[in-house]
Amino acid sequence: MRVRLLGPVDVTAGTTAGTVSGIRRKGVLAVLALHPGVIVSTDRLIDVIWGDQAPATAPNSLQSHVSYLRRIIGARSAIVGRSPGYVLDLPGEATDVEVAERLIREGTRSTDHGHARTVLASALELWRGRSLVDVASLGWLHEQAERLEHLRLVAVRALVDSRLALGEHAQLVPELELLTQEHPLDEHIHEQLMVALYRAGRQSDALATYRRLRRTLRDDLGIEPSPALRNRESAILSQDPALAWSAPAGAVVAVAARASAPAQLPPAVRAFAGRGDELRWLDERLGRPGEPDPPAVVISALSGTPGVGKTTLAVHWAHQVADRFPDGQLYVNLRGFDAGGVLEPADAIRGFLDAFGVPVERIPAGLSAQSALYRSLLTGRRVLVLIDNARDAAQVRPLLPGAAGCLVVVTSRNQLTSLVAGEGAQPLALDLLPEAEARDLLARRLGSDRVAGEPAAVDQIIASCARLPLALAVATSRAAIRPGFSLAALASELRDAADALDAFDGGDPATDVRAVFSWSYQALSPAAGRLFRLLGLHPGPDIAVPAAASLAGVALRQARMLLAELARAHLLVEHAPGRYGIHDLLRVYANELTHDLDSDSERQVAVRRVLDSYLHVAYAGARLLQPFRDPIDLEPARRGVAVVAPVDAEQAMAWFIAEHPVLLNAVTRAADDGLYAHAWRLAWTMADFFDRKGHWQDWAATHETALTAADLLADRRAAASVRLGLGRARAQLGEFAEAYAQLRQAAHLYALLGDVTGQTRAARSLAWVCSRQGRHRQGLAHARRALELIEAVGDRALQARALNSVGWQYAQLSDHGAALHYCRRALQLVREVGDRFGEANTWDSLGYAHHHLGDYQQATSCYQRAVELFRDLGDRYYEADTLTHVGESHQAAGDPEAARFAWLRALDILGALGHPDADRLRAILRRRPTHPLGRPTTPSPCA
Repeated sequence: MRVRLLGPVDVTAGTTAGTVSGIRRKGVLAVLALHPGVIVSTDRLIDVIWGDQAPATAPNSLQSHVSYLRRIIGARSAIVGRSPGYVLDLPGEATDVEVAERLIREGTRSTDHGHARTVLASALELWRGRSLVDVASLGWLHEQAERLEHLRLVAVRALVDSRLALGEHAQLVPELELLTQEHPLDEHIHEQLMVALYRAGRQSDALATYRRLRRTLRDDLGIEPSPALRNRESAILSQDPALAWSAPAGAVVAVAARASAPAQLPPAVRAFAGRGDELRWLDERLGRPGEPDPPAVVISALSGTPGVGKTTLAVHWAHQVADRFPDGQLYVNLRGFDAGGVLEPADAIRGFLDAFGVPVERIPAGLSAQSALYRSLLTGRRVLVLIDNARDAAQVRPLLPGAAGCLVVVTSRNQLTSLVAGEGAQPLALDLLPEAEARDLLARRLGSDRVAGEPAAVDQIIASCARLPLALAVATSRAAIRPGFSLAALASELRDAADALDAFDGGDPATDVRAVFSWSYQALSPAAGRLFRLLGLHPGPDIAVPAAASLAGVALRQARMLLAELARAHLLVEHAPGRYGIHDLLRVYANELTHDLDSDSERQVAVRRVLDSYLHVAYAGARLLQPFRDPIDLEPARRGVAVVAPVDAEQAMAWFIAEHPVLLNAVTRAADDGLYAHAWRLAWTMADFFDRKGHWQDWAATHETALTAADLLADRRAAASVRLGLGRARAQLGEFAEAYAQLRQAAHLYALLGDVTGQTRAARSLAWVCSRQGRHRQGLAHARRALELIEAVGDRALQARALNSVGWQYAQLSDHGAALHYCRRALQLVREVGDRFGEANTWDSLGYAHHHLGDYQQATSCYQRAVELFRDLGDRYYEADTLTHVGESHQAAGDPEAARFAWLRALDILGALGHPDADRLRAILRRRPTHPLGRPTTPSPCA
């Protein structure tokens, strides 16, 4: 029995295939089959199969699908229910994916090209079309389909390599020409076609293939071919003899006996600290002493940002395990990013051959022959190979042993993705040091007493160094050579130099942080280098693809490619899908570069574009969160600005959450750069997000900045809008006098402008503030004024909200009959205009009135309507707030268990939001009150 995923999803028993009907049933089977022997939770299955549209019946439907699949497979034990979900439990290789992955691993690691050809061809025969073709529309399964298609491409490339090595170049040409059409940007396949054409005597066609690819890369991506491909073109132009095909040599060169095995590791690292998890990970790759060797060469690929300590970690670990490799330890620095040029693989191999005593006259010509001799020498030996500072996988491949027993550690600033895919390397990306490990590093270098004596200074030093090991090493070296100076003095020096990297110059290129960064920067394509520089101008701690596209003024597709290039170089970190972070010292370096290399106008235009992008997306999001809010004037987005607007309120809220810290900085940046219209408009867009999430300090701070900007513009309408928002923010913070003053000024400005809807919103907000202060009669007067104003102009949506405000004020004055009258009129209107948020607030007001009339059942019903609406709108805070009121009505009705259940639901939401109301609710639950609770403060108006 086997589940097949490499094509349409089905099940086979022997030669018979069983059809699975229904996309969701196939999806369930596919998810389980992609995790054979692993429990997949019910929640995960529902999320993949139904996504955000999962009905309440999804768990029952899932059980039904599993029962159906058990019947198709023919055994109940094949899909086992194990908490918290299900597991596919079939003997042996349960899926064609497992078989394909095993065969591809075997083929790509084999040094016998004939054997590799056989097993790789067998692997590719398992594909019956596009992977997961009938379930690829289900989010995560689409990603898996892409992964499996990439695996297929890896096998295709490896098979072509084996066939080229076997001399099948002529037969490969038509196949490769078709493959290049299917993969027009794949450099590896184009390189294989160039080699096949050249060996078939078609040099001009090989060069034409290169020119065609170069043109495509430049036109579509704005990049040049890789150095490896450019080198291949040069070799074809010069008719390099190494390109010619020759049968693999069968003889092994005898090696002179040596007195001892090579021991080329650099000196052991002094004052090494931290990296415990990474050292354990490396130990696991090696296995325990006495265990059998893995069936193939183990390759560990360490990558990370410049200066993060890749070489230090690799050398430290290599010394710890050197005794496990009695036949030698080889080391080479490939100088992948050195300004003086890279070390060619042929030079590295000759160094290794010399270490084993191979006479110069016995070293064959050509890289392939030298690599074959090197692999032959390592067969049957236990050798540790440390390959440092590699630029790319092509530089590493010739240096890889061919047989088990050896272990290879590769370090690179780049993500060696093709080494992982093609050679099965196991990747480990190094991050910045955790604060505790950074402190330990300082203690080891400076002495624990000195570090313990000045904890505040140590914290400042670590922060200034951004936890980058190289920066910490340079900073501590300065402290070490000045033992009489306090660490506070060093911290002060670093703080004063926070906008430059001068403080992190260790006196030579290897210990100069700026120089180390420059090596990675210089290896970038021109377009990626430009984006990296401009990132120094970006106002936030991380950036998404549309903002990066706007910053650079490029298309979204190109921005993705450039960000991926920067991430591969570890100049950025993709910490969430589509979001990229840059650490502080790299940001400083990028800022230096853009001021050195880009003109003032280029920088100003870039900042303007990215602020335009944030403003337009934020405005679209604000209108989705609160569609009945008065719009503001907004010029169209400029050329080069990417605007990927959210499509619904849920997406809008998610976008604001992700961009929250960026938008805070964007308001300040806009004001500092004199872009005052951007400053106040950006602040305006965030008001409802801040209110719903309880970020009232941020609301007030951004609006203070916005008010200054509006005043500098002498824009009365902007000032009125900002003062209205600022008044609401101050009220939420309990600063009622200041709130009232701001709202009075907003009302005055709206009156001068003749803006009746603005006056109405100001009057409603004044009513709300008065109610918060307990001045309910004044609140009623303001609410009635708001209703009078808006009825004159006929804005039905705002009229409905004004009616609700009047009803609420009557309820506060205990005139619950009048409250019900006005709120019922409001409810009819909000339903007619489709104001669901206004409807939710009105149901809440009705619930309050019924509660205080003693009709707790009706109150609960009204509150539940409000809860459902808030939940549908994605307004988690007001959902929780109203659930609290549901609990109050249950408590008053004598049902403490129902009250507790409602409060617990509210607490779950408030806790997830990190909202301060959670503490108040916890206190209520601890007391388990048996008396009705007083209602908390009145809800915020929705201006």
